Amino acid sequence: MFVDQVKIFVKAGDGGNGMVAFRREKYVPNGGPAGGDGGKGANVIFEVEEGLRTLMDFRFNKHFKAKRGEHGMSKGMHGKNSEDMIVKVPPGTVVTDAETGQVLADLVHHEQRAVIAKGGRGGRGNTRFATPANPAPELSENGEPGEEREVVLELKVLADVGLVGFPSVGKSTLLSVVSAARPKIAEYHFTTITPNLGVVAVDDGRSFVMADLPGLIEGAHEGVGLGHQFLRHIERTRVILHVIDMSGMEGRDPYEDFIKINEELRQYNLRLTERPQIVVANKMDIPGAEENLEVFKQRLSEDIPVYPISAVTRQGLKEVLYTTADLLENTPEFPLIHEEKEESRVLYRHEKEESGFYITRDSAGTFIINGPKIEKLFKMTDFTRDESVKRFARQMRSMGVDEALREKGAEHGDTIRILKYEFEFIE
Repeated sequence: MFVDQVKIFVKAGDGGNGMVAFRREKYVPNGGPAGGDGGKGANVIFEVEEGLRTLMDFRFNKHFKAKRGEHGMSKGMHGKNSEDMIVKVPPGTVVTDAETGQVLADLVHHEQRAVIAKGGRGGRGNTRFATPANPAPELSENGEPGEEREVVLELKVLADVGLVGFPSVGKSTLLSVVSAARPKIAEYHFTTITPNLGVVAVDDGRSFVMADLPGLIEGAHEGVGLGHQFLRHIERTRVILHVIDMSGMEGRDPYEDFIKINEELRQYNLRLTERPQIVVANKMDIPGAEENLEVFKQRLSEDIPVYPISAVTRQGLKEVLYTTADLLENTPEFPLIHEEKEESRVLYRHEKEESGFYITRDSAGTFIINGPKIEKLFKMTDFTRDESVKRFARQMRSMGVDEALREKGAEHGDTIRILKYEFEFIE
């Protein structure tokens, strides 16, 4: 089975907790703090593995959780950083954030890497909090939480040349005779339901990768038939071979087929129209094909080369392959993430900094504090130690949480909740 799109969950490692410790050495009367910092949590890194061809490995394993950093130790010893988690993906994988739709990585080349989720930094030990006013603090930080997110992996086949056309026009047959690929061939629509790749060697020593892609039908850009499952794979190809059944065996007009397929490509992605195209007039060995070809050429207004071939008898194949190889030499790659060059201007705006939290109230009257900044501070606080609790209270006050609660109507004794923990509001 060919899997070309899958949603997975990734969680980077949390940082290790800092430690509260003190020196206990003979002849050292005032030992002082000696708690070490926690180690860094592991990143989740995606790496291209050339041998992989599908996203099948992700069909059953959809959760990837990296290790946390080691906790800090006494004698000022730093906790060990965790080794990054390497997840292997096939070439041609596009990684997108499931929530925002932002493209995080476009992985093409062997051993190309991208950090998808960053590990949290280690928490500081009490050595870091020593000051002249407080030379022996009983205060440390928990490790920073690692990033977690749902991502969509989408595989776009890496081929130089893509075969497009209606079902049963002879794309699979063409690929089977010009390469060593052995696609499934039969006399019914949608024989090809997964992309087939083949390396085509031209007589002069040049070679390229050709993909026989699932057949297109009208409405494919909206998902009809195999729809997007086909169209996403043609985005990477540099040259399009448009295969047309010139015999009209199934009662279709060859020129109308040509117009409809190009309209589907245009509707899906306007940039597909930038790719050079060659019309391959197939099934020329069938009676009536010559007459249809003459009519087709007369109606064709675009300046697109037309090559009559018969994939079965191998007539005209050499000319098509030479022209395709020539076109590939002069056609650049088309990047998926199109970055337009802009003038390097910096615009400074005076904007109010976001508070980092927001307050809501549930039906029971409990005030609920949410927000990434306040939640991160909360997770990094060691609530088993009074000094850490006081520090968290000071951080909340400096962020303006106390004032915001009063504005929302909070009074002495009201219940406040952050994540799953509740405490009282004290004036």
